[in-house]
Amino acid sequence: MPGSKSHLAGCFRAQFMIMTSIVLAGGRSLRLGRNKILETLGGKTLIELVVERLAPVSDQVIIATVPGQRLPRFNRQVETVFDAYPGKGSLGGLYSGLQAAHSFHSLAVAADMPFLNQSLLSYMMEVASDFDVVAPQLGGFVEPLHAVYSKRCLEAIEAQLKRGRLSMKGFFPQVKVRYLDEAELDRFDPEHLSFFNINTKADLEKAKELVAQQDAKRVICP
Repeated sequence: MPGSKSHLAGCFRAQFMIMTSIVLAGGRSLRLGRNKILETLGGKTLIELVVERLAPVSDQVIIATVPGQRLPRFNRQVETVFDAYPGKGSLGGLYSGLQAAHSFHSLAVAADMPFLNQSLLSYMMEVASDFDVVAPQLGGFVEPLHAVYSKRCLEAIEAQLKRGRLSMKGFFPQVKVRYLDEAELDRFDPEHLSFFNINTKADLEKAKELVAQQDAKRVICP
């Protein structure tokens, strides 16, 4: 049960399991038609919101991007890495981020996920120690852009990149994977807002509405 002592103890332990977070920010925003990570929600850019959610559970935040990508000024220290394999999409960004990570395991998230849930992220860190990948699974679909990866994945990822195979899940059969089912996810994020990402103008408008609702709740219940 979410309120049980064992659950609370697990969350307490997870506070000490700080690791690197990698923000995958090299996308071209083709469907939105402009650089979506600089779109503002509640007075902050999309990527600033992502970094803000990651900072409390990270001792290192890495932005994996491409040369020429505009980034805002962050209120906290972040590191920027460029793709070691240019033009290889999110998989190339993950590879470069894992190479630069200080910790053995790293969180990796897309730069367009403004509603990351810190309790869920901490739980994913907590269960990652015995696995190379921890990935949520919703409705039969895996969420590889909201997952934990270990450095043991590097060899398998590089082999895949050299073959030109860019699926984020393509190397999973070669490593030890822990999938989180919906029951686990619901304990922390029953609305599954963690996985809300922005690709279209409609997504952006919906995100603005959600941010406004969250801000209103904070005013009513400080």
